Amino acid sequence: MARIGLRGRIIIITLGLFVLLIIGSLLFPMPRPHVVLPAEAIFHIGGFPIYNTLLASWITIVVLVAMFYFGTRKMKLIPKGWQNAMETVYEALYNFVEGVAGEENARRFFPVIATIFLYVIMAAFISLLPGFDTILAGHEGAPLLRKANTDINFPLALAVISFIFVQYCGIRALGFRHYGSKFIRVGQLFHSIGQLVRGKVRSGLSGLFTGFIDIFVGALEAISEFVRIISFTFRLFGNMTAGMVLLLMIMFLIPWVVAVPFYGLEMLLGFVQALIFGGLTLVFATIAVRPHGAEQE
Repeated sequence: MARIGLRGRIIIITLGLFVLLIIGSLLFPMPRPHVVLPAEAIFHIGGFPIYNTLLASWITIVVLVAMFYFGTRKMKLIPKGWQNAMETVYEALYNFVEGVAGEENARRFFPVIATIFLYVIMAAFISLLPGFDTILAGHEGAPLLRKANTDINFPLALAVISFIFVQYCGIRALGFRHYGSKFIRVGQLFHSIGQLVRGKVRSGLSGLFTGFIDIFVGALEAISEFVRIISFTFRLFGNMTAGMVLLLMIMFLIPWVVAVPFYGLEMLLGFVQALIFGGLTLVFATIAVRPHGAEQE
């Protein structure tokens, strides 16, 4: 049998995609993509609206709790099965935290970092199961389940938790006064004013200039801490929402077989976003617990 050239392969692949498009559209029609940025209420409990993203986040929590419950329910000295899988995940995450923060801080940082990582990645993976964004419920055809990461409140809540955790670690390690001196740098200014009062005009004036620079730098440090909340929020929200829209459009235009590689990309995206969110929180917490002199070195 003669070998098929490059042109022939392109023609065969094109025809195959066209056939899949026709078969998928006729036999397995997908509903028109329902893309709305705000989360949509599915039902109410005592007047409290339950949104599709909130329902998905509850499912994520239940799955995570069940995984580690059954993985640690009957602990054995020689792990196997599900216990072995959970211990592998635990060991990989702990080694990652220890490699960045060091052995001294690893135990303090690990619970929060591991929780953020597992929550983000599980929320992304669960949304790839059949039923998400396809089972319609509520008014106006809203999906019953929608990826939790695509609700801006979810990334914002994680970003606020990350921010509070970093500040808490810094204050606990260095003390409120020493940690706050990174943001409120008025020591040089007061010292220069004292020199002016004592008649040292030349050194006092030059010190005033340095003092105002220190105050400006401290203000920038404080602003950068709060800006992290915004950057963390929109990085996770933007990437997850873009992935959701891409997957919905691919499934609508060329259902089933052709969409499989995009599911793999979505899994990779979920892993990367979880690693970035947890990793940056870990890095900032590690920097926060270091004395300012060691940080500059």
